[in-house]
Amino acid sequence: MASWRNHTSLILLVALVLAGCGRVERPALPSTRAEVEGPSPRETRQCFADLRALGVDFQPLPDKQYGGGCALVGTVKLLDIGVPTANLGAVRCGEARTYAAWARNGVAPAAYQILGSELSRIVSMGSYACRNTIGTKGPARRSGHALANAIDIAAFELKDGRRISILGDWRSPDPAVQQFLRTVHASACRRFGTVLSPDYNAVHRDHLHLEDDGARFCR
Repeated sequence: MASWRNHTSLILLVALVLAGCGRVERPALPSTRAEVEGPSPRETRQCFADLRALGVDFQPLPDKQYGGGCALVGTVKLLDIGVPTANLGAVRCGEARTYAAWARNGVAPAAYQILGSELSRIVSMGSYACRNTIGTKGPARRSGHALANAIDIAAFELKDGRRISILGDWRSPDPAVQQFLRTVHASACRRFGTVLSPDYNAVHRDHLHLEDDGARFCR
């Protein structure tokens, strides 16, 4: 009996000693707001310099991490690229640089040469949206819009009053309109990584998806 009591006392003593050694740290839980990596500060500074060299007026925007794979890193607000664009918010700088070149050197000349009128403005459906891709097969993944690295284009407005929309004119019976839309689409494919049109799927029936992701996918 004495031996049993001594054994029990020893266990209690060890427990008290361990308790007095300090608080036991619990392992950290994985963060649900893991930061999204974007262009490096050096790459962003170079992109800003490129925009200035192109004569683009822009405003750098602060980086923001929203969690869940959504973030604004290295983004700008385009103020004047020479071609007005409606509904455009934060855009990653590299995307903005490519878009400015496409709008000025691809869309504007095509409007004048093919349709016989100067371009008044491009109508976008926005850039940043914290969401997954829509209408694609395979596991769910974040859209380029979740990084402000994609722009959706809905229509082109001309100074003579005409409005050429992706929804209404992609399969227009007018040969000039057809040529214009095919020309600006081909121009986008030479500049952006991923370009999706109504020919890709029904989700894109009303816009062109332009994404500067380094891919080579044009539909």
